[in-house]
Amino acid sequence: MAMGSILGCATKQQDGGQAVLDNIFNRKSVRAYTEQAVTPEQVETLLKAAMAAPSARNLQPWRFVVVTGQATKEKLAVGFNKMIAKAPVAIVICGQTVKDDGAPNQNWTADCAAATENLLLAAEALGLGAVWTACYPYDDRMNPAIEALGLPGDVKPYCIVPVGYPAGDDRPKDKWKPGNVHYEKW
Repeated sequence: MAMGSILGCATKQQDGGQAVLDNIFNRKSVRAYTEQAVTPEQVETLLKAAMAAPSARNLQPWRFVVVTGQATKEKLAVGFNKMIAKAPVAIVICGQTVKDDGAPNQNWTADCAAATENLLLAAEALGLGAVWTACYPYDDRMNPAIEALGLPGDVKPYCIVPVGYPAGDDRPKDKWKPGNVHYEKW
C-alpha cells in the first residue's frame, strides 16, 4: 500500500472519529416537536442503532415498543413526561428481566441504558430530536406503560424516548466538570 493511501485511511478515520465526537457533543434533550412525521425507515435506523449497544454476556435483554397512536402516547405521558403525547413517535425501551434459564438478569438496566444512549445519538445524527424520559424504577411511570402496552410480567419499561423533528432551538449543555475526575485513586 502506498504511503498516500495509508495517510488517506488515517485521515478518513480521523474525520470519521471527529464526526462521532461532534455528534456526541451536539446531542441535546429535545422536548418540543413539529408535526412532521418520522419515517418508518428512520425508526428502523434508530432501533438498529439501539441494538448495536454493548450487552453483558451478549444477552441483549432490550425490547422495544414503537408507539405512534395518539391514545397510547397520551397514556404514557404521565408526570413530567407530557412531551410524549406531542411527539410523532415514542419508543419505549423495555428490558427482559429474566434470562432464558429462568434466572434474574442483573444487568438488564445497564444494557437498556446503553441501548437508549445509542438511540439518542442516532436521533441526533438523523437530525431528529429526542429525550430520555424515565420509567424504571418509578411505579407511577412504569405501571401506566405496563398497562397501556400490555407488557408481560418479565418485561419492565426502562424509559420512553419521544422522537420527532425539533420545534425549538435546543442547544447541547456543556457537562464537562474536571472536578468529577480522579486519577489513580480518589
